[in-house]
Amino acid sequence: MIRFYILFGFAFMFMLIHWQGKLNKYINTKYSYLSISAIVILLLLSLIEVVRMYRLEQAEKNRALAAEHQHEHEGEHHEHSHEHNHEHEHVHDHTQVHEHNHEHNHGHSHGSSSKWKRAIGYLVLSFPIFTGIFLPVQTLDSSFVKAKGFSFPSMNSSISDRNPGQHQFLKPDSSVFYGEEGYEAVKNKELSEFRNLREISLDDQKYMKGMEVIYNFPGEFMGRTISFDGFAYKGEQVDGEHYFVFRFGFIHCAADSGVFGMLVDFPKGTQLHDDDWVHVTGVLTSELYQPFKQTIPVLKVSSWTAIPAPKDPYVYRVN
Repeated sequence: MIRFYILFGFAFMFMLIHWQGKLNKYINTKYSYLSISAIVILLLLSLIEVVRMYRLEQAEKNRALAAEHQHEHEGEHHEHSHEHNHEHEHVHDHTQVHEHNHEHNHGHSHGSSSKWKRAIGYLVLSFPIFTGIFLPVQTLDSSFVKAKGFSFPSMNSSISDRNPGQHQFLKPDSSVFYGEEGYEAVKNKELSEFRNLREISLDDQKYMKGMEVIYNFPGEFMGRTISFDGFAYKGEQVDGEHYFVFRFGFIHCAADSGVFGMLVDFPKGTQLHDDDWVHVTGVLTSELYQPFKQTIPVLKVSSWTAIPAPKDPYVYRVN
């Protein structure tokens, strides 16, 4: 029955996440069909487990009835042959009891070990169900950046050197999901979508793709007007009125999530705190950022406004 509780528990957890509208905290909602498929499969397996348990219970009842019937029949036979076989049965039963006790004790030690292993396995499987249902989902903020730090991948690093299962920083990088040749075609196709735009507004739908295009082809966009929303992060190595402006984003799921954005040069005297949300508009320039030992795109702000944190602070790679 424990198997049923675990299977149904996972299905219930996924259904609860959907019902509460929290799926976007775990995966790119573009792939929500995967979790729906998982719910259907888990419910089907739960039903199969119920049927299996019912059949086992019925089989056990049938065996018990058969054993009771056989016991009554053997009892009648035993009354006729008890005196004749008493001495022989006594010796035989004594030997059987000795052998039974030996087998029972030997099997008991192995059985206890197996029970402990199963119990630990069930606890491990139950843990994500408990946390998924009862613990609140933590929205990522600048504390994540402080804890992890961030780095900018070298322009010359090869795709094979990148790990699709690690958090990304600053520049969205979907190259690991295409391969060398495939990614070249994707880059050129996406460049064509932005190349002729004099003013580029990176809204929630375009944010991830647009940032990746700008970082892949910074020379194409120098002097262009770019605007986007994000939260401010000063960091320890940024001086003056420079702040990073970030959005947390998912390419596929939380495993390849990251904090994406760019260094922004605000007007003199601007004072922001970490996690302050702003809408910035400015002209794309570039600077040598010494901590990365690279020249990176920098947005020189022409106007900016403070904004409230959006209902969904995350952005997603939609295509």
